[in-house]
Amino acid sequence: MIPSVSSGASSGARSDPFDLDRLGAGLVFAASLPELQNVLSSGRLAVVQAPPGTGKTTLVPPAAANLLAAGAGTGGRVVVTQPRRVAARAAARRLAGLDGSAVGGRSGYVVRGERQTGPGTLVEFVTPGVLVGRLLADPELAGTGAVILDEVHERDLETDLLFGMLGEVAQLRPELLLVAMSATLDAERFAARLGAGAGRPGPAPVVDCPSALHPVDVRYRPASGLRQDLRGVSREFLDHVAHSAAQAHAEALATAPDTDALVFVPGAREVTEVASRLRALAPGTEVLSLHGQLPPAEQDRAIGGRDPADPTAPPRIIVSTSLAESSLTVPGVRLVVDSGLAREPRRDAARGMTGLVTVACAQASAEQRAGRAGRLGPGTVVRCYDRTTYGTAPAHPTPALRVADLTGAALVLACWGAPGGEGLVLPEPLPEAPLAEALETLRALDAIDGTGRATDHGRRLVAIPAEPRLARALLDGGRLVGARAAAEVVALVASDVRPVGADLTASLARLRAGGDGAGGGRGAEGDAGRWRREAQRLERLAAAPGQSRDRGQGHRTVPREAEVGAVVGLAWPERLSRHVGGGVYLLASGTRAALPPGSPLDGAGWLAVAEVSRAEGKAAAGTGAVIRAAAAVDADLAVRLAGPLYREETTAHWQADGHTGRVVGRSRRTLGAIVLTETPVAPDRATGRAAVVRLLAEHGPEAIGLDPEASPGAEALRRRLDLLHGRLGEPWPDVSSAALAERWEEWLAPEVERLAGGTRAGSLDLAAALRRLLPWPEAGRLDELVPERLPVPSGRTARIEYPAVGAGGEAGDRDGAPVVAVKLQECFGLAETPRLVGGRVPVVFHLLSPAGRPLAVTGDLASFWSGPYAQVRAEMRGRYPKHPWPEDPWTAQATARTKERM
Repeated sequence: MIPSVSSGASSGARSDPFDLDRLGAGLVFAASLPELQNVLSSGRLAVVQAPPGTGKTTLVPPAAANLLAAGAGTGGRVVVTQPRRVAARAAARRLAGLDGSAVGGRSGYVVRGERQTGPGTLVEFVTPGVLVGRLLADPELAGTGAVILDEVHERDLETDLLFGMLGEVAQLRPELLLVAMSATLDAERFAARLGAGAGRPGPAPVVDCPSALHPVDVRYRPASGLRQDLRGVSREFLDHVAHSAAQAHAEALATAPDTDALVFVPGAREVTEVASRLRALAPGTEVLSLHGQLPPAEQDRAIGGRDPADPTAPPRIIVSTSLAESSLTVPGVRLVVDSGLAREPRRDAARGMTGLVTVACAQASAEQRAGRAGRLGPGTVVRCYDRTTYGTAPAHPTPALRVADLTGAALVLACWGAPGGEGLVLPEPLPEAPLAEALETLRALDAIDGTGRATDHGRRLVAIPAEPRLARALLDGGRLVGARAAAEVVALVASDVRPVGADLTASLARLRAGGDGAGGGRGAEGDAGRWRREAQRLERLAAAPGQSRDRGQGHRTVPREAEVGAVVGLAWPERLSRHVGGGVYLLASGTRAALPPGSPLDGAGWLAVAEVSRAEGKAAAGTGAVIRAAAAVDADLAVRLAGPLYREETTAHWQADGHTGRVVGRSRRTLGAIVLTETPVAPDRATGRAAVVRLLAEHGPEAIGLDPEASPGAEALRRRLDLLHGRLGEPWPDVSSAALAERWEEWLAPEVERLAGGTRAGSLDLAAALRRLLPWPEAGRLDELVPERLPVPSGRTARIEYPAVGAGGEAGDRDGAPVVAVKLQECFGLAETPRLVGGRVPVVFHLLSPAGRPLAVTGDLASFWSGPYAQVRAEMRGRYPKHPWPEDPWTAQATARTKERM
């Protein structure tokens, strides 16, 4: 059993265990601790399934620390991941507060740009990115005795990666305690994957915990209009949410004055707008905002709850994103107002864009939001949508790995030694197409080699806490604009600042002056303060000996006015774009996108685009995409930044002209999909040959005139050969379009060379070319097996019409048989139907009237003369009296003449 003693407020020595009785007072999960102790003591592996608010985040980490202190494993620190920085800070503070110790003592945290730990820290809360970095630097996690992955059900990308990576660590270090914690009912699946990843014969044990929720009264209050319009979440719907929250809160306060409310909206903009409305609608109520872009102090204030020592503290309404859905517990909440919307990442592969989109929240998310109202006692949730909308929502949020850009994840896996996730047991495999795209991007960044393993440059990139593209821009941008300026631009692009009119250069100027990068005023403690701290941190990571650390001296090779565009262009060369008119730009990737109306960048010849997202309506100018952040560059700098996207080449293509055509050449300078210059030139022979071969592969030899109209003689020979191949097989050649295109060198090589030099297709002798395929000595029997003409009893010969290529049927199939069209009188006395291909294929006769009109179609002349002929004779002898219609066609003289001329 894990010791549970009173540690007291003064306890801080590393050897003192946590007082789990005190920590677990009033928490439902305390009842599940004995089971967790037994599972971890015997197997070192567990999955914890417990709804939000049960206390798992508070109790499991100190329980694991006590187990390590009692001799399980080899000791070490307990590391707990939280998907969000605010959650990591809040969890550390809550545990420290309950333990009676200071933050940074027995309980601490590490998030990007902030650390509160010390030598006596037993439990360390971190974001997933921090732990990924540690694993890449030290795959054995020396000094760590337990790792707890919290909120694995949220399926953020880095937690999914850690799930697989830590499974391998558990195989390497069997003494490591490894726990995955989920707030939803999919623990069995996580248990199976975790057990497999750790090399165990079965799934990891699941420690369950009953819900701690009190009854929650669910009310539906849908809006009369649409929740979203072309601009996003509609203002009318946000008004509805604010009014619903104010009204429901007022009703709740009438019966329970200590009721606080939690309002869920999808994003930071909506939080700001709803909070502003509520301040006007609910005077006397403290309205607080909660989202990831706020300074830590404001986030902590929102999740801190009312001061219990102040009975005059006003009631509170906290307006939050999904941040408060499961990672955080906001105390005092008995009322939840849910917009039913959430932001999820989406990847638009066609346009090469990744970003957050507003979607209907999943049913699991809606239930977790509602559960926030039932922590303290019976509560109420007001859903600002109807029951049908809830019923048609997806069961769970879409995992990030299915819809997000996988470039960063792929680089992590390459540095881990598992390219593409090879060998790792992730919660689910990475999707193939996005993964292939991510690997291609990494190869372009020189981050991985041909085998998918990380290069030295890739390992430098992954050490930068930014996306691989931004890491590349930080490192390489230092050589263009200096390390400080490169760090400042990367910090801006990686921040949550949305530049006014998409103008990143103006935003950077405001931040350097100490103002708000979004143009909303000054505030060093806001945007500017956070940006400056991040830029300083990135500069320290990026600056190498000898690199310029100032804004304009030393190694700067780009003018100051173009420094933002230069760094952005290094990160996203495929988004370098040229103005094509009307505020619309063509990106090197081939996507068209528009600047927002009134943007100061409108009219710039070239832009380096940092952010582009899907949009409709006037803002997109009919392109379907809007440029959200960009900086101006000139054409020369764009070419310089483009790298392998810039190409100078002579191309050739086939220019069709009716039934003929020829190869024409173009000298082109391109930057991806952007054509810089194009002039007509004579193609060189190799390029012209490639164009012809490509034409044959795509459209077959018909494209150069092998058809009945353009080359009747060649087509006739081809049909004869096709019949022989179909009935006799080899050595008679396959003359289908695909076969001829594939074997062009055997029969068409001289003609291809002539076409490559500019000869028109209409001048080619394709019949002679086809004869090169004739097999010898079998070719000597060509006219015997498939003659061009057939003698008939009248003494003349009739042309044989062979079936189209591929249409030759089996014996007796009239639709695929050779056809002879001849006047009926010319066949008198012909009793046996002629057969071709050595007697294998009968000829089908189209017997014609004296005027050349069809009278009968038969593949059996004997049957025709004995039967249907009598009826034909009766009908035709009066119509054509000058022509012979004998009663006995067997002995009559065959003729093409009238009776008088006979």
